[in-house]
Amino acid sequence: MFPVTDSSDTIINCLLREADKYNVEIKLNTEVKNVNYTNEKFHLEIADSRQITGDYLCIAAGGYPKSSMFEWIRKLGHTIEEPVPSLFTFNLPGHSITKLMGVSVERTIVKIIGSKLSEEGPLLITHWGFSGPVVLRLSAWGARELATRNWQFTVLINWLGDHSEERVREKFQRFRFDLATQKIINRNPFGLPQRLWEFLLDETGVNAETRWADLPSKEQNRLVKNLCTYECAVKGKTTFKEEFVTAGGINLKETDPNTMMSKKIPNLFFAGEVMDVDGITGGFNFQHAWTSGFVAGKEIARLTHVS
Repeated sequence: MFPVTDSSDTIINCLLREADKYNVEIKLNTEVKNVNYTNEKFHLEIADSRQITGDYLCIAAGGYPKSSMFEWIRKLGHTIEEPVPSLFTFNLPGHSITKLMGVSVERTIVKIIGSKLSEEGPLLITHWGFSGPVVLRLSAWGARELATRNWQFTVLINWLGDHSEERVREKFQRFRFDLATQKIINRNPFGLPQRLWEFLLDETGVNAETRWADLPSKEQNRLVKNLCTYECAVKGKTTFKEEFVTAGGINLKETDPNTMMSKKIPNLFFAGEVMDVDGITGGFNFQHAWTSGFVAGKEIARLTHVS
């Protein structure tokens, strides 16, 4: 869901209005250095040696890229699942396909060799490699597995979506008759972006002057393979739009999903990505942050008898 303004400022202003309505004090530039829980109260040590004391505490600090940054939460007795990046794009350093930066294909299937990871959706070619929804979903579902591989793996791309090699070969036989006298480079029957079509023909070794009727069977087989199982070696990742979504954080077994309260310390709550929760692209991480925050806030209100 998006506001009619299509602007993130609308969401921010909505949240700020609610905070103002309920007299929520927002302290900027107030880093929490440590949290102690004694005598059923929380004592927050602030950067300038001040201290804030409260009966209830909700930690919504977001995800951290390094395990060591969770240390202040570990001291409260919680287990931290090792953080790894999620929602990242695939780097193809030195690969010739990056010359097609800006080209997007609406329906592809991308598989990771040696894994069960496979996704279908739009793919975008960038100056560093691959991006787009299909890649970002793969990076989310495969966050831990790809981290163990140090983000070095091989992908297979079907540029034609669910078209099998057998089905494409059958179409090629029809094209030989229906488009017999036309040059292959000038007639792209699969609706692929022209730059990508020309790139795949060049990768296959098809002469630009070749007519459909004259396409050698050996080149046809290589072209079918490049259309349905194009292979690329991925070497590294790039954070998507400078976001840093992480898989990892507070072990979910140590929280009550009905209230977001810690199972280890009463009246301690968590919300958002500080927990071991991460979603695919499309607003799901925002949704989880706001929903878990709402659940935690509702339970705190119930405990303090605030209507």
